[in-house]
Amino acid sequence: MAKTVHQDQRYLVALLNNDAGLINEIYKKSAGKVKSFVIFNNGTANDAEDIFQEALVDIYNQAKYKDLQLTCPFEPFLLLVCKRKWLNTLKKKSVLQVTNSEDDLLLIGEDTFEQAEQLADQAAQSEIFLKAFEKLGERCKEIIKWSMQGDAQEKVAEALGVTYGYLRKKKSECMASLIKLVQVNK
Repeated sequence: MAKTVHQDQRYLVALLNNDAGLINEIYKKSAGKVKSFVIFNNGTANDAEDIFQEALVDIYNQAKYKDLQLTCPFEPFLLLVCKRKWLNTLKKKSVLQVTNSEDDLLLIGEDTFEQAEQLADQAAQSEIFLKAFEKLGERCKEIIKWSMQGDAQEKVAEALGVTYGYLRKKKSECMASLIKLVQVNK
């Protein structure tokens, strides 16, 4: 079954037509995320700029010479291409063992689009979760934050100045409230 072309195909058209307005939009939306990823993974800001440029050139070439059709949002797709390029760069530097080969970057198949769609879905779910989380009371936010740090519940109870039993009950109530808020916002 053929997938429909995503509305973000306009970004590929913008690259092909050198549309400065939309290309600037791509930079504003995505360059910072690529920079964060590269710096977090043993790179520099300059490395990130290079990877971002190379990814855009690769996508441009795919669109121009291989008639690339986007079936997912552009940004997660671009971020995935950047991530793969950076991991291959690290492999070349032998900083990190990576199994992707150079050829993998040129093979933009259905799995790449599916991964990009999953990234977009995760981002949307995170947004819903964060909005719901912000609606909770301060005490609930505090209990959930502490509990998510992975410390033993006894330690969390002590840090918050409550009994273990109270913490368990309150955490359960807070999580129930959070789940309800998430479901309302979906």
